Amino acid sequence: MLTFASILFGAVVGSFLNVCIHRLPKEESIVRPGSHCPECKTPIRFYDNIPLISYLLLEGKCRYCGVSISLQYPLVEGITALGSLLVFVKFGFSLNYLFYFFFVAALIVITVIDLYHQIIPDVISLPGIVIGLLGSLSISPITFSTSLIGAIAGGGSLFLVAAGYQWLFKREGMGGGDVKLLAMIGSFLGWKSVILTILLSSFIGSIIGIAVMLIKGKDFKYAIPFGPFLSMGAVISLFIGEELIRWYLYFNR
Repeated sequence: MLTFASILFGAVVGSFLNVCIHRLPKEESIVRPGSHCPECKTPIRFYDNIPLISYLLLEGKCRYCGVSISLQYPLVEGITALGSLLVFVKFGFSLNYLFYFFFVAALIVITVIDLYHQIIPDVISLPGIVIGLLGSLSISPITFSTSLIGAIAGGGSLFLVAAGYQWLFKREGMGGGDVKLLAMIGSFLGWKSVILTILLSSFIGSIIGIAVMLIKGKDFKYAIPFGPFLSMGAVISLFIGEELIRWYLYFNR
């Protein structure tokens, strides 16, 4: 029952994350007005706002104006439900579950917004740094010093990379949002996971980035958001980071 509840809870939170994704870049309230069709502005009834199920029953269209509903909505709800399940499997029914599910949910919102708008809202990353640090005092399995060093190392390392790139090439190569995001990741996961996150995100980003450039016929000046890759690296570090580090140390003895 708890496993099912974690999936259901994740799907419900995913529905709210869609509101955040839609409204935060516009600097609109995520509370008022209530959920409504972006096209005809008609308020969405509760029975048309059931995560995943309503999308299928409505065949992906608004009940009132018939406009197509973006596939983003069920995808975010499904991914958030899966994220909730994975966090529950790792941490069980505990404060750690709530702490790290918040972390995963924040990364989902950041990823989608960065993909659409190439921005990472400070309203998520900056409070996220504080929550990660405070959580290390009572909830998180890592210590406060590990969390603090992680935040400083995460933000500081990317800041130096961004400043160095701008000095060399006279143009911005990495935004301040990425710096704050990695600082948030460090506050939740600690400095060891920051190193792993940078390695994983750089590796994944290089492969996908080169593939996108080849497909679109662009050169290396083509801007690709790095936030989604940082988020992917952070999620991998959260769930199997310790195993990856042990595996690396074992084969490099």
